[in-house]
Amino acid sequence: MAKKTTLKAEPRARSGSGRLKQMRREGWLPSVIYGRGTDNINLKVDSKTFSELLAHSSSENIVVNLDIQGEGTRLAFLQSVQHDPLSGHAVHADFRAIDNKTEITANIPAHLNGECPGVKAGGVIEQYVHAIEITCLPGDLPEMIDIDVTGLALGDSLHLGDIKYPKGVSPTQGSDVVVVHIGRAGSGADQEAAAAESEGEAVAVAVAE
Repeated sequence: MAKKTTLKAEPRARSGSGRLKQMRREGWLPSVIYGRGTDNINLKVDSKTFSELLAHSSSENIVVNLDIQGEGTRLAFLQSVQHDPLSGHAVHADFRAIDNKTEITANIPAHLNGECPGVKAGGVIEQYVHAIEITCLPGDLPEMIDIDVTGLALGDSLHLGDIKYPKGVSPTQGSDVVVVHIGRAGSGADQEAAAAESEGEAVAVAVAE
């Protein structure tokens, strides 16, 4: 399961786009915490510390001990992060106040493990789902979902319902959603070539007519 990290935060009184931009220039990330047993509190956290926290996490959906100056430490779930569309840097973070019995929903990276017979037979792994939305309690939140592909032959598919999840973790989508398929190498290119050839023949027929 994912480790909880303590993140220091300070209340902020400033608001408005101009003041928030100034706050970011000063090295702060505007944030807010809301939810169970707390009023909405506008916060600011150190931008560098926050970026390092995300860099060492496999997902942006993480649980932290949020140490708020003058308010004490609260268990919080990083609900969402807004990023600058050009630089990719975080510009705002939303924290949800929780306790150990609060069910949370998170998108966790899906990691493939093992060598499958289908690849040895000349096939290729086609991974359609790279992050799986799951629900769990904070103490059960995994860093990633490991998917064993060792039993997949050429033409086989693996669905959400086939995956063995960590204890206390459940997917939110249907069990029939395809996560991985072992396809034939070059099948996509062959289909495109066939489609182009068919289109060419159709044009030739049209011209002849």
